[in-house]
Amino acid sequence: MYEQVMISVKDVSKTFTTNEGVVNALDHVNLEIHKGEIYGIIGMSGAGKSTLVRCLNFLERPTTGTVCIEQHDLSAMKEKELRALRTKIAMIFQHFNLLMQRTVLDNVCFPLEIAGVSKREARQKAAELLKIVDLEEKAKAYPSQLSGGQKQRVAIARALAMEPKILLCDEATSALDPTTTKSILALLKDINERFGITMVIITHEMAVVQEICTHVAIIDQGALAETGRVEEVFSHPKTEAARKLIYQSGGKDYSLMHGRKCIRIVFSENSSFEPVIGNMILECKAPANILLADTKDIGGIAHGQMILQLPEDEIVANRMIAYLRERRLEVEVLQDYVG
Repeated sequence: MYEQVMISVKDVSKTFTTNEGVVNALDHVNLEIHKGEIYGIIGMSGAGKSTLVRCLNFLERPTTGTVCIEQHDLSAMKEKELRALRTKIAMIFQHFNLLMQRTVLDNVCFPLEIAGVSKREARQKAAELLKIVDLEEKAKAYPSQLSGGQKQRVAIARALAMEPKILLCDEATSALDPTTTKSILALLKDINERFGITMVIITHEMAVVQEICTHVAIIDQGALAETGRVEEVFSHPKTEAARKLIYQSGGKDYSLMHGRKCIRIVFSENSSFEPVIGNMILECKAPANILLADTKDIGGIAHGQMILQLPEDEIVANRMIAYLRERRLEVEVLQDYVG
């Protein structure tokens, strides 16, 4: 489905010099994002993900490495060429960045005015975009009269004004409540499907990636820890950084448990609604402690995870693991689980 490479990041590093010394914000990052993908870049605060997204449109120039958009090397472009390219790379932010003295309609018109589009044509197009984001009735309102979700819808409409090929979303839902976040993500997914815009979602929330993204890159201390399709990374995390984000996606804070028999189970679409844990406890005649349970819809398919503390008795614990694997569940034995 995704054939054409839209964004190519090759061996990109970025360093900043501060009063405390040199900071390595990015360390030899390599990525390929294909046309039409919704690509998630996730990491903890300070991991370097926002620096990476600013390198994608050269708002930050990499210290080393290359960034190519549709095979055009940004480092080889003159400033005028970069400005022209950036009109096709839109960006939305956590804090909306709306012009408070302008109406909603005029905020959407703003990039069109800068581009020299006539006032009549700009207002007509802005009205069409407000219809797409379901804010027609707010055209004459001011940002101060809007909710957070409505402000972000205005920002999305404004981002679409120049008909971009790429939309960069830097923590675009971090300031929103969970219900509003889901509605904004649904809107972004609809826009992706309707217009084929390639989207890059920068976030620290695994739930956002699972909700909307097709592929994900996990950034840890400036380096690329892991990449892949979302369901594959969710089911089989290979690195400590990925496991930390997935195991703690419920937002809880866990203390280290030593010497306990803990396992992680991944449910498929067929198994996530079966009472397999209850049946296991009845079959093995021993209790299991549920430390975490979470079910997500990833690409329209139910994917669940559960972390269990099994009995200290090795024989009983192994019998439980065998029971689960016989039912075709993914079972991973955890070492020193933070749970």
